[in-house]
Amino acid sequence: MSNVEIGHTACPHDCPSTCALDVELLSPTKIGRIRGAKENSYTAGVICAKVARYSERVHNPERLLKPLVRKGSKGEGNWQEVSWSDALDLIAERFQKAESKYDSTTIWPYFFAGTMGLVQRDSINRLRHAGKYSGQFSTFCTNTAATGYFAGTGRIAGVDPREMEKSDLVVIWGTNAASTQVNVMTHVTKARKDHHARIVAIDVFESATVRQADLGLILRPGTDAALACAVMHILFRDGFADWNYLERYSDDPHGFERHLKTKTPQWAAEITGLSVEEIETFAHWVGTTKRTFFRLGYGFTRQRNGAVAMHAALSVPAVTGAWQYEGGGAFFSNASIFALNKNEVEGTAFFDPKIRSLDQSKIGRILLGDQETLYGGPPVTVLFIQNTNPANVAPEQRLIRKGLAREDLFTVVHEQFMTDTAKMADVVLPATMFLEHDDIYRAGGQQHILLGPKLIEPPLGPKPNLYVINELAKRLGFGHMAGFDKTAIELIDNMLRASHRGTYDELKKKRWLDVQPPFERAHFLNGFAWPDKKFRFKARWTGYKAPDTPPDTMGYQGPYDEMPDFPDQWDVIEKADEEHPFKLVTSPAHNFLNSTFSESPTSLLKEIRPTLMIHPDDAAIYEIADGDLVEIGNHRGSVALHAKLFEGLKRRVVISQGLFANSSFVRGEGINVLTGADSPAPNGGLAVHDIKVWLKKLENSEKKRH
Repeated sequence: MSNVEIGHTACPHDCPSTCALDVELLSPTKIGRIRGAKENSYTAGVICAKVARYSERVHNPERLLKPLVRKGSKGEGNWQEVSWSDALDLIAERFQKAESKYDSTTIWPYFFAGTMGLVQRDSINRLRHAGKYSGQFSTFCTNTAATGYFAGTGRIAGVDPREMEKSDLVVIWGTNAASTQVNVMTHVTKARKDHHARIVAIDVFESATVRQADLGLILRPGTDAALACAVMHILFRDGFADWNYLERYSDDPHGFERHLKTKTPQWAAEITGLSVEEIETFAHWVGTTKRTFFRLGYGFTRQRNGAVAMHAALSVPAVTGAWQYEGGGAFFSNASIFALNKNEVEGTAFFDPKIRSLDQSKIGRILLGDQETLYGGPPVTVLFIQNTNPANVAPEQRLIRKGLAREDLFTVVHEQFMTDTAKMADVVLPATMFLEHDDIYRAGGQQHILLGPKLIEPPLGPKPNLYVINELAKRLGFGHMAGFDKTAIELIDNMLRASHRGTYDELKKKRWLDVQPPFERAHFLNGFAWPDKKFRFKARWTGYKAPDTPPDTMGYQGPYDEMPDFPDQWDVIEKADEEHPFKLVTSPAHNFLNSTFSESPTSLLKEIRPTLMIHPDDAAIYEIADGDLVEIGNHRGSVALHAKLFEGLKRRVVISQGLFANSSFVRGEGINVLTGADSPAPNGGLAVHDIKVWLKKLENSEKKRH
């Protein structure tokens, strides 16, 4: 295959790694294998298997190829093929009709991270602002994690993640990196090979990452802050706290030490389910290893106390002064370092702060007319969706399904496949894939800005997001406004120039830009990003503009006035009780990424079917055997799926991995029937790993039906 042409691009998916890719180009319309770019210092030639076999998605016979208009009842599956022109005319007509009946905010452009490209993903906001449509407060991903991290450092950035190779101890906390961020494991494994670095993995089950660790800590969901506090108690108790560092770089170390006096390992063991010995061992490894790198994930923060948990875990390297050393400190995301000017792409000049914003996680409640979530505005009667599949991935699935079934709701879905959401639409538009359009990416989990140029022609029919946005703008009367006459390449070039990052042509030659800040800034050696330059053990949760702060039209979320100042185990999680004795965690699957890849043949073959991991001792009580059909439920609904007996989790914890299509479940309803949309404090978010459920074995009559 040495004579095969190789194209260069970047992975577009909702993953912190944003890998640099080398793509086999077999013809102007066909790709072969995809590999990681060896020249990129973070990707380092390694990518996940699901992207390596991306040809299964691009050339999948199930791809949408024609615009479709619903015939018959919603969700029935009867469609009429129409031209692009007719489909766009119909959409514009329905936009205008709805606006004349209510006002412009009855229209809700809804999107997320099906692509992370800054042009194809974010141009929907230019349409939103120009049309004065309802805003979107995005809450699916970063809110709790970013809020907790920012509370300590004042900036969403940290140690160069490539420094994991220099670490003597890497703590992978709350992320199954072996499945969701494979490049983390690349750099950690190198540290282990080169100088015998040790790995600690903290999770709620024995994940692929935990299995590779020297010390795996499997704790109860929502108890991470208790573990962090007990570790810091030991660090102070046993003389591992770096007082010179603490006096210079932290806000109230003496008050914090007093606060931790009662946070003993015995106290934490009762809460977390870990043994005192495990907690002591972990603390002593951290305390005796200056070059300890804390790679903090998203998963453990998707709880009602998630922001507090992140802040607690982040505080550990501040106690030891690990930030001072190469290979020491912490990293969660590099969101603050890129400084890309997206004003033209997003149409910020047209933004009106008085327009209401709606919480994307509460889409079910919003579509059913819940006044609290509508913030006093009109009902949503037009829903325009790009880059997300809320009927599958969003919480309170039954409410969403009921809302999408409203006959007075006009729903447009721009998609690559007939997803659960597309099935409920009035108009479905076929979308291109990342190899078929131009875009630019920034890598939250590393430090590169990467170009994603168009490499192949799409099949006849699919169009990029930008095409749809610009064409609708013309029909809606604001196509003359800035940005709507630009190609993707022009928008990328203008963005780079406005950001003082060069030009499109320069980036195309380089493929990526390494924008990693200097060592001193990345390690906060000149002080943290707060005005007093101190790391904040004593968090101020409100009163300043942090990332993911809700707009003024919404205000702070959840019980924000009850949040603890110092790190602590904040008891606001959805606790198991007599009626709901189990805690459910909805973890990612190895071969899916959210609901993406659930249509790919090899991914489906490997994941097989939705299952529920149950500890064998719990299964025995319910007389459940491996493979039995079981039901779990709560006040939101119930779901049936097959049992998988698994010893690698705590008693009274159950795990469902992966967002299979709803139709893959035996009753046609997915796992997000059980998840809630309650807002974690103070900046909202999604508590999809914080769910109490009951469990029962299904009787023979139902098993026979499935």
